[in-house]
Amino acid sequence: MSSPAQYPQAESVADFARNIAEVRARIDAAAERAGRSGAEVRLLPVSKTVPEERIRLAVEAGCRVLGENKVQEAKRKWRNLADLDVSWSVIGHLQTNKAKDVAAFAAEFQALDSLRAAEALDRRLQAAGRGLDVFVQVNTSAEESKYGLPPDELIGFLKRLPDYGALRVQGLMTLAVFTRDTERVRECFRLLRGLRDQARDLGLAGPGELSMGMSGDYETAVEEGATVVRVGQAIFGARPLSDAHYWPGAAPGDQAPPDPHC
Repeated sequence: MSSPAQYPQAESVADFARNIAEVRARIDAAAERAGRSGAEVRLLPVSKTVPEERIRLAVEAGCRVLGENKVQEAKRKWRNLADLDVSWSVIGHLQTNKAKDVAAFAAEFQALDSLRAAEALDRRLQAAGRGLDVFVQVNTSAEESKYGLPPDELIGFLKRLPDYGALRVQGLMTLAVFTRDTERVRECFRLLRGLRDQARDLGLAGPGELSMGMSGDYETAVEEGATVVRVGQAIFGARPLSDAHYWPGAAPGDQAPPDPHC
């Protein structure tokens, strides 16, 4: 498993610029291995648990969109960092009582997995006169502890989303299984890509974006077609708590598999 030593804390603009450049270089190399261009892949830096003073350094280093897992934390940072040229992507599960907050400040929501959430978001967005880019989350690992739609329910769900006019479907999102076994991780990404292709053939996936891959597995995700990778620790440094605190399905002390090229 990855160790905190693999992700030292970025404490200066130069640290952030160096980390971002390294991640981008690895994205480019992974894309080239797959016969793609790295320019097709958007890097979404994930700033969950990162103090606001360090986020300011990251923005100075070039971050313009930041991902946050918890709505309450994202809302606080949005307010406190309102002087910065930065927008916010909510990437974690949404409780419907938080829909008003997401509708107020988020530029993007990557974890849509229920019609209740779609209805709550749409109602709040319509009242605010806003639209919202959304990704539909799919549980590709079949782990009961993870959020996301079962793969066999995706097409029916996507067919209902045009009823919610304020939601702009951009594509699909998933979290791969937490394991050292790269092939099992790759299977999750391949499943999402296949589902995207099926949905796109039916005109249901919008632009057909694929948000998949985090610090430990984003290169594999790019090889399998990711157009968005959500990278936190490789940019900001190791978090103080294990992934079990932030993501369902992770065992204590567990993180995404280590970078095979380190």
